Amino acid sequence: MFGHQGPVLSVCWNKEGNKVISGGADNAARMFDITNGQSQQVAQHDAPVKVVKWIETPQGGILATGSWDKTVKYWDMRSPTPVATVQLPERCYSMDVQYPLMVVATAERNIQIFNLTNPNTPYKTITSPLKWQTRVVSCFTNSANSGFAVGSVEGRVAIQYVEEKDSSNNFSFKCHRKDQTPNAKDQSLVYAVNDISFHPVHGTFSTCGSDGTIHFWDKDARTRLKTFEAAPGPISATTFNRNGTIFAYAVSYDWSKGHSGMTPGHPNKLMLHACKDDEVKRRPKK
Repeated sequence: MFGHQGPVLSVCWNKEGNKVISGGADNAARMFDITNGQSQQVAQHDAPVKVVKWIETPQGGILATGSWDKTVKYWDMRSPTPVATVQLPERCYSMDVQYPLMVVATAERNIQIFNLTNPNTPYKTITSPLKWQTRVVSCFTNSANSGFAVGSVEGRVAIQYVEEKDSSNNFSFKCHRKDQTPNAKDQSLVYAVNDISFHPVHGTFSTCGSDGTIHFWDKDARTRLKTFEAAPGPISATTFNRNGTIFAYAVSYDWSKGHSGMTPGHPNKLMLHACKDDEVKRRPKK
């Protein structure tokens, strides 16, 4: 067990799986070494660290930290000073890496795309294709063309390709919405998309939301593969294991209703789902 002097906002593993790195509201990232139980501070920002990501490069592993101080910093862990600091247009809300692609989403709907062979300068800066605040960005896995998914607070996901030549494949779709009354069919109750996780083998993906539901999707066939039964609270985070046989999700309050939604006895649990092939495999294109 190791701690921060404030809420912890993000965690990741190193490649070997013997170190855990966490980022917190105490403006620091810390590393815990599982082999000897020691922890140490490995990064410092001027505001909370919203995201920590381990990047495995041909030159070795480095840590990227994205903060509300409007920077991304790269650390090689042996030095107390960052290898490099990149200024962002706004506070970092979400960040994902599939080497050599790194995507950073900030406040004001900015999205910066990096080619990590040149990590100090954005390859491209775009405005989110979604009209509302960005909640999450997630890079494609196992895809012939590089790209990422964006989820917003307004029950919508966009599939976005990096290169102009693939832009005809960009699209967005509504999800995590409910009808006001059972027969209304108006989909007027709109929930935030809290997380998007791509399957490491098949390149299909999950979305989860404040409505307590999870769906699996195939971006290429543009179809839904599976819907989970609604959980007793919002789904705040999801991930697949290394080979995509297990899907983990967290049921916990996501602050989507502000302070008033923080009711005593709210569920707080981690769930594991064993993935069946037909839930996660791509469908043939229509």
